[in-house]
Amino acid sequence: MNPHSRTPNAPDRSGAATGPGPRSVRGALAGLSLSVLLPSLGTSVVPVGLPALAGAFDTSFRAVQWIVLAYLLALTTLVVGAGRLGDLLGRRRLLLGGTALFTTASLLCGAAPTLWLLIVARAAQGFGAAVMTALAMTFVAETVPKDRTGSAMGLLGTASAVGTALGPSLGGFLISGSGWQAIFLVSVPPGLLVLFLAHRHLPADRPRPEPDRPGFDRPGTLLLVLALAAYALAMTLGRGFGPVNAALLLAAVCGAALFVRVETRAASPLIRLSAFRDPALSASLVTSALVSTVMMTTLVVGPFYLARGLGLEQALVGLVLAAGPVVAALTGVPAGRVVDRFGAGRTTLAGLAAMAAGATALSVPGNPGVFGYVAPLVVVTAGYAVFQTANNTAVMADVPPDRRGVVSGVLNLSRNLGLVTGASVMGAVFALATASADIATADAASVAAGTRITYAVAAGVTVVALAVAAGGRALARSARRA
Repeated sequence: MNPHSRTPNAPDRSGAATGPGPRSVRGALAGLSLSVLLPSLGTSVVPVGLPALAGAFDTSFRAVQWIVLAYLLALTTLVVGAGRLGDLLGRRRLLLGGTALFTTASLLCGAAPTLWLLIVARAAQGFGAAVMTALAMTFVAETVPKDRTGSAMGLLGTASAVGTALGPSLGGFLISGSGWQAIFLVSVPPGLLVLFLAHRHLPADRPRPEPDRPGFDRPGTLLLVLALAAYALAMTLGRGFGPVNAALLLAAVCGAALFVRVETRAASPLIRLSAFRDPALSASLVTSALVSTVMMTTLVVGPFYLARGLGLEQALVGLVLAAGPVVAALTGVPAGRVVDRFGAGRTTLAGLAAMAAGATALSVPGNPGVFGYVAPLVVVTAGYAVFQTANNTAVMADVPPDRRGVVSGVLNLSRNLGLVTGASVMGAVFALATASADIATADAASVAAGTRITYAVAAGVTVVALAVAAGGRALARSARRA
């Protein structure tokens, strides 16, 4: 009997669960794609609205920054724990709960009457986003044949890249047309769609006998949350690196050291530290953080360069920035097919090489104009989409079913740490390179010079990522031969 003729996920006569049919696979992948797009969009769509929010609530820019920080803190600190909870309690059940929380919080953000209620709602939205990003990739192995894993990861990578790159242009459009509330309410309809698709098409959780269920590592989770929160705050508070930032960074280091100590003694550790002895996995995580740092450069530098360096109107800035998500949308799925054919390792290196070439072109002196900026930006974004697809496929390929949630969480954590670090470090590089007291009032020549220097640093970071990825592959091959 053809398995596709059965009802999706229905048991056969032997009681075993069958694979989902083609229509169910398409529905599941649509839901999972939105599950990674919405959290990425939640990160990138709000910063462009901070000036409007400061005016709407009649408060300082530093105060409205907490609208961004609350979301990033919740997403970054809880993503690993959310993945582990999915492994223990049931991934489908938790994904539905996280999506419901994200959607409800998005609605509350748009209706918030005061700044602090908006910040609380954003923190709740970030918690829902942590669940969605941690669990989305874990369903690929359960819904897609193994020979199409790369294509499925390409689709999710496309969705993530589109969500990250779409934010500035979509946010500017929504604010100019409908007000600041729209940048939060825009996530409500797709959130409801995710709930419908996940409930209908994702495989049901398999019941696990209580004696066989490992415990949840509460001390380790708490230490990791505190360490990550300290790091994220150190990277984002204030307009420079002062005593508070240094103290927070020291707290993050101490918290990480305590976390490692607790995990080595835990009966059911949150993260199995022995997994990091795999050079390929460690290289993939480090490379993911570095690449996300580079991608944040395009979000930090791009709007200033287009507006101040080239003198474009705000509407044209949004239109030019829309080139990024369009390229990401067109690249991810073909990249997945390339991964299925040529392997994740070589495709990862190809994506990183493209990013390095594009960033280098953006650092060349001169006034290339709009096209001269967009063309290399297209190369960087396409390379990012290729890298995301290949790297995600490589990391998730051979993970045991009971560890998929936490490994996916760690992979997303590396990406989020890269975004947080990139916003701080690349923003500081750009500010120093413009040699101006205030970037918002810097002249065109200063902004252009700062842009070139910042992209030169980004190109160097990408070259480091390329070396790490190549070194990880070489070490992994040597370990297999031994």
